[in-house]
Amino acid sequence: MKKIFALCLISAHLFAQKAPKNVIFLIGDGMGVSQIYAGLTANRGHLNLERIKVIGFHKNQASDNYVTDSAAGATAFATGKQTYNGAIGLDSLKVPSTTLLEMAEKKGLATGLVSTCDITDATPSSFIAHQRTRSMHEEIAGDFLKTDIDVVIGGGRKYFEKRKDGLNLVDSLRKKGYQVHSDLALDGVNKGKLVALYAEENPIKVMEGRGDALLYSAKKSLEILGQNKKGFFVMIEGSQIDWGGHANDADYIVTEMVDFDKSIGYALDFAAKNKETLVVITADHETGGFALMGGNMKTGEVKGAFTTKGHTGQMIPVFAFGPGSEAFAGIYNNYDIFTKIKQALQLGQK
Repeated sequence: MKKIFALCLISAHLFAQKAPKNVIFLIGDGMGVSQIYAGLTANRGHLNLERIKVIGFHKNQASDNYVTDSAAGATAFATGKQTYNGAIGLDSLKVPSTTLLEMAEKKGLATGLVSTCDITDATPSSFIAHQRTRSMHEEIAGDFLKTDIDVVIGGGRKYFEKRKDGLNLVDSLRKKGYQVHSDLALDGVNKGKLVALYAEENPIKVMEGRGDALLYSAKKSLEILGQNKKGFFVMIEGSQIDWGGHANDADYIVTEMVDFDKSIGYALDFAAKNKETLVVITADHETGGFALMGGNMKTGEVKGAFTTKGHTGQMIPVFAFGPGSEAFAGIYNNYDIFTKIKQALQLGQK
């Protein structure tokens, strides 16, 4: 009996230590603890995030500032390097650093980027581009042509079509075999390489009628990427939680937070069924110095106050679910998330 029990323990340990084949990395831009709790309150006391048991915190300074911006924060996630505010895929000496997405491609994994902002904005671009500053949108768009990324869904169409250099990168993408769409009418797209740039610049707010664009985009990306037998890496961003903080608008924050949580729920369902997928959820920084001054779980009322229209230096929660999730407990630096995901997917050396 003792031998059977011991074998069961060993089997359970080996299952727990099994490396994931896929990683879904969800970033709620500007999402601190208060943003999460505000969303939970507005959603009548519950979020999908509550399903997750492994929780940690990351410290998130830029190399040149105690308070990071999205570019330095996302570059730390993507490359494992602490860098200066504004840097896209570069270290603090402005040297290009290989990203998780590029490493995943090299290993033969499918890759994707999904966002509710301009796809050449700081967070998504840090995983695919290498530019001195986040404002170089056209140069960043050009970097998309230098990779074999499989799925891209977000805004920013003008940086591909209406460029100062006169190039039409949409034509270039089609020549590379991409199905290119200017909307989210993607039900007929079930395989192959996809670029959907469904807004000229940034998609509209949930409050303005964006609907379930992020959830739909997340589902479509996983439908396509999940067909790769070697696995996949995808970054899915709930971008506009950050913008609600910059606007000091509590309603904007909670509607975007609840919207982001829908994609979290879908990712968790996918991972629970798939059993080979690690889900990691965090933010690059907190925005607004958002404080909850009152609320009502039954009615969803949220009363908030703000200390700034910019970012703050708060530690940020990290949630992890699936094989390899145990590595994300504790307190560590934001650039350690790169190392943890790299090790989980067993990616090669930089």
